[in-house]
Amino acid sequence: MIVPTFNEAPNLERVLPTLPDVHEVIVVDGGSTDGTVETAQRVMPSVRVLQQTRTGKGNALACGFSAATGDILVMFDADGSADAREIPLMVAALLSGADFVKGSRMLHGGGSADLTSTRALGNRALTGLVNALFRTRYTDLCYGYNAFWRDVLDVFDLPDPQAGGTRWGDGFEIETLLNCRAAAARLTILEIPSYEHDRIHGTSNLRALPDGMRVLRTIDAEYRRLRILRSGTRHLGATARFSTRPVQRPSGIPAFRSPHRVAS
Repeated sequence: MIVPTFNEAPNLERVLPTLPDVHEVIVVDGGSTDGTVETAQRVMPSVRVLQQTRTGKGNALACGFSAATGDILVMFDADGSADAREIPLMVAALLSGADFVKGSRMLHGGGSADLTSTRALGNRALTGLVNALFRTRYTDLCYGYNAFWRDVLDVFDLPDPQAGGTRWGDGFEIETLLNCRAAAARLTILEIPSYEHDRIHGTSNLRALPDGMRVLRTIDAEYRRLRILRSGTRHLGATARFSTRPVQRPSGIPAFRSPHRVAS
């Protein structure tokens, strides 16, 4: 599990104890000054703590992805908005044959305590645009609760965490970028219902109009990238490394029902 943080100490007090028993939890910190790192280590002594190499959520996630040793990578927000009880369902979907699994607040059984009507309208429009351009069936583009197999990480072509300077993909555009590149690489993508809770402490950094424009620029950039790839000789999914993974259901997890297939 990869958990990006920046001044999330009071939230980690509540969030870390809810996590299921997983191979590793990696907290990637962006220079917090409120004791976030110390809190994480106290609440969960087994946690791995990294300092991100640049700024932005995308860079924090890339640092965590690069350092992870498990077969499955889960993106998990530290603010308490994500429900850790959904992680076993994501794992079950991956073990059932998906390459990339994302939560959706729009599917039956999902929802949000935080999504305003303005943001919901923008999300619907941006989701529809991606579906038209990438021939997908996403229901909730602007939601970053995702899980995927580590052996498909290369298809995302994320910026090297050790490179200097600001890089495309370092910021909040990372979530849209991953969704677009998963579709471009023709991964098998499933959505599961997900409920977004209110942030426990602090205020969100989300800004409806500026962030919406950033997502729109990301979609434009990723569609132009897709067209360049299509115009070349390389197959879009040529960098995907599909392994012969065992398709099985972990014990204690109920059978996965009614996934929403986005692309395959």
